Parts: sequence; C-alpha cells; structure tokens
Amino acid sequence: MNEYKNNDSGNSFLSPVLPDLEAVDRIIRQQMHSDIALVGRIAEYLINAGGKRIRPVLVLLMAKALGYQGKQHQTLAATIEFIHTATLLHDDVVDESELRRGIPSANALFGNASSVLVGDFLYTRAFQMMVSVGNMRILEVLAEATNLIAEGEVMQLMNARNAAIDEDGYMKVIYAKTAKLFEASSVLGALVAHVSEEKIGAAARFGRAVGMAFQLIDDMLDYAGDTGVTGKNVGNDLKEGKMTLPLIYLMKNGSEKQKASVRKSVEENDESCFPAVLNAVRSSGAMDYTYQKARQAVAEAVQALSALDSGQYKKSLLKLSSFSVERNY
Repeated sequence: MNEYKNNDSGNSFLSPVLPDLEAVDRIIRQQMHSDIALVGRIAEYLINAGGKRIRPVLVLLMAKALGYQGKQHQTLAATIEFIHTATLLHDDVVDESELRRGIPSANALFGNASSVLVGDFLYTRAFQMMVSVGNMRILEVLAEATNLIAEGEVMQLMNARNAAIDEDGYMKVIYAKTAKLFEASSVLGALVAHVSEEKIGAAARFGRAVGMAFQLIDDMLDYAGDTGVTGKNVGNDLKEGKMTLPLIYLMKNGSEKQKASVRKSVEENDESCFPAVLNAVRSSGAMDYTYQKARQAVAEAVQALSALDSGQYKKSLLKLSSFSVERNY
C-alpha cells in the first residue's frame, strides 16, 4: 500500500480504495504463481514494473460508489489487470517495442516467444478467476471485451502504414483496443453491486468515455511527452506507422508539404521525414484538437455519473476522469 500512498499526491482518486488496492496486489501475486520458473520470473518482473492500475481502480470505485460491501470486486479488479497485462505483452511483441513504463519491455528481456506464452498464461488465469466469481453475466462481459480487444489489435495491424485512415476508423480502433476494457471494468463494478440496468448503463458510458479520453491523451503524449516521464520514446507511433489522431488531423488540415511528409513517414517508413512530421504535429493545432476531443469524452463521462448518488467514491470517479486528460504520463 505504501507504493500507492507515495504515488497518490496527484491522483487523490486512489485514496478511498487504498486498502482494496493492497488486497488486489495480494491477489495478483497469488494468482501469478506458477511452478514453471520462467512464468514466475516474467510475472515478478511485470509486478515490479508497476503501472497506473487505472482499470482495477475503476472496478473498485464503481462498485463502492454503487454501494457494494463485499470482496468480489477485488478479484474482478485483479482479473482486469491480468487481461490488461496480457494485452500489453502481446502488443509489445507485435510492435517490437523496447520500452514499457520506462524500463526494457518483457519481450526485449525474455524474447518474443516467452512474452506471448506468458501473455496466454495471464489470459487463461484471468478466465479461471472470472469463473470463481460465479456470475454468468460477468463472464459474458469479459469474454466480449477480450474478444473485441483482439479485434481492435487486428484492426490496428491492418491499418498500419496506411496514411488514408480517417477519424471514424481511428475512433473504432481505440474503442476496441482501449476503451472497451475501461467500459468492462466500470460495468463489472456495477454488476457486482447488483444495481439497476439504468445504473449499469451509466457505468458503461462512464468507463467507455474515460477510456477514449485516456487513449487520446496517450496518442497526444506520443508527440508531446517526455520519455523520462511517459516511459515511452517520443514518436514511437510514427515510427511504427500508426495513424493516430494528431496525424489524421494533419492529413486533413496541414499543408501539401506536411501531408507528403506524413505519407512518406507512415507508408514508406522514411525516417528522414520524422523530424518534419514531429514539428508539424506540434505547430499545426493537431495537439490542441486531440486534447479537445479528450475533453469532450470527459464531459460525457461526467454526465454519465449524474445517475449515481453523491459521495466520496463518486467524487473519486470524477477525479479519475479529470486525471485521464490532465496527466503527463
């Protein structure tokens, strides 16, 4: 719990669920145990690598905001973190990433095959944990989310090095690969609390909107962030040929010279154009546009919370939504 206390100065939404987070970490360590030495080594590395734990926190806060008093939300929060970590392991292999949260990625240290297989272990362990809760609807929500996340990753792979991707196509991808798990996290908190369909719907809208904002800011920080703070190399998405919203804006509103640089960078992987594209993104209004889209998503999240009763947990959910756009990492 001390780790969370130390990191909570700017993230005060954590405060009401710090004891729950400590329990979630215990569950994660217990469930990551394996008699296979390599699984244990990679699992321990992932645990020590840290992370924001936003999705588990969303499960915990939503459950508490809706009056839940039991312990199952802790198991579900750990389950969500397993699914999220599995997707990161697989993503880093696909993207050939060398950094994750400012340290060498698991695939860089242990190899692609090990990372993929341990990712599979985490997925299957997550489903074992889901079954232990004994709620068929929770199983349905997580099965649907996991399937859509996989589809989102395939969509992103298919769209790689295609400078013609438009904003609608981009929004579909980030909903599938990122916002869907936020949505599922929020819905799990509502389901375990056994609330009305109206409140389950509000939880879904909140999680989805926060997830969209979170990914939009991630994509903005890829061009505006500090590697020492974000833990990722600036311009990674460009180097991987990903058409995120800043580039899509530039392709629609930039000069012909700027558009040509984007096409050469994305479609031909021409590294000589990278500095020009980075400068264009930062000077064209693309960053402001992306930020405003994230702000719009947060406004939708705040509106969704109007269905919940007031209290410290609702306040923390509001703070979490603000954090999703105000963060610099």
